[in-house]
Amino acid sequence: MGLFLDLTNKIKNSGFLILCVMLFFYFSFYTINGERGLLKYMYLSKEIAYAKDIAAQYSAQKQKLEAKVRLLSSSSLDLDMLDERARVVLNFAGDDEFVILDDFENN
Repeated sequence: MGLFLDLTNKIKNSGFLILCVMLFFYFSFYTINGERGLLKYMYLSKEIAYAKDIAAQYSAQKQKLEAKVRLLSSSSLDLDMLDERARVVLNFAGDDEFVILDDFENN
C-alpha cells in the first residue's frame, strides 16, 4: 500500500513534467504527420520533381517541333523537309517507291 501512495504522490507532484511530455509528443506527432509535416513535405517534393520532369519533356518536344517549323518557314526553306511533309499530308508516293508506315511523326 505504501508503494501505491508513494507513486500517486510523485505523479501529483510531477504534473508539470507530465504536461511537458504530453506537449512534446503532441508536437512531435504533428511535426511528422501533420498537414504541414515532414511526410507531406516529402510527398510534395516528389510531386514537384515529377512535374519538373514532365515540363522538361514538353519543353524538349516543343523545341523539336519548333525546329521542324523553322525548316518549313519561307526564310529558310528546306526542300527535303517540304517534300517529306507533302508526301505525308497528301499521302503521295512515286511508282518506284516503297511506303513504310511509322508512328514517328507523332513523336
